[in-house]
Amino acid sequence: MIAAATQLTYTAAMKPNEDTTENGESPPSPTASKETIATAYHEAGHAVMAMAVGRSIQKVTIAPGKLQFGGSRLGTCEIKKGRSKGSKDQLEDDVLVLLAGMVSESRFTGVYCPAGASQDLREVSARLCTRAASQRQHETLLKRMLSKTEHILNDEANLEAIRAITKELLEKTTISGRAVKHHFEMAQRRHA
Repeated sequence: MIAAATQLTYTAAMKPNEDTTENGESPPSPTASKETIATAYHEAGHAVMAMAVGRSIQKVTIAPGKLQFGGSRLGTCEIKKGRSKGSKDQLEDDVLVLLAGMVSESRFTGVYCPAGASQDLREVSARLCTRAASQRQHETLLKRMLSKTEHILNDEANLEAIRAITKELLEKTTISGRAVKHHFEMAQRRHA
């Protein structure tokens, strides 16, 4: 289960197609590659959703690395092991956190990149299979969770936190859970 894992790896990869975000904003770092910027948005999305559902972050990085069972990753959002203050539905929280990377990344690219979020989507599918008795139920549940993820991340405070975390990731490559919490809480206060 996600909350009990010492480290969660959310991989991000994509093929950018825009010089601006979906909202016409300039990219946070004009010197970073589009792939790096998209990865930063992806990981920031995981981090913000984790905070929104009551999870604590260990660290977030956009440093490339190896996956435990082979392959590579472009970034990681590590969630602290132990209890969380999430809702009573841990499976839903897990799915929201997993989908948040792709949803956040799409704010920069303008489109979902299922190939870049393939590992996240495999995890989502595995979790949803425990709730859905048929393929149709699975698809309906996935659409509902994706819509809920979009709704939560479109909150102005969460968007501000994603932008701030993305900016810091592009400047420093790796940031602590404490920095994530600071950006999240400051954005929440400004929009309260």
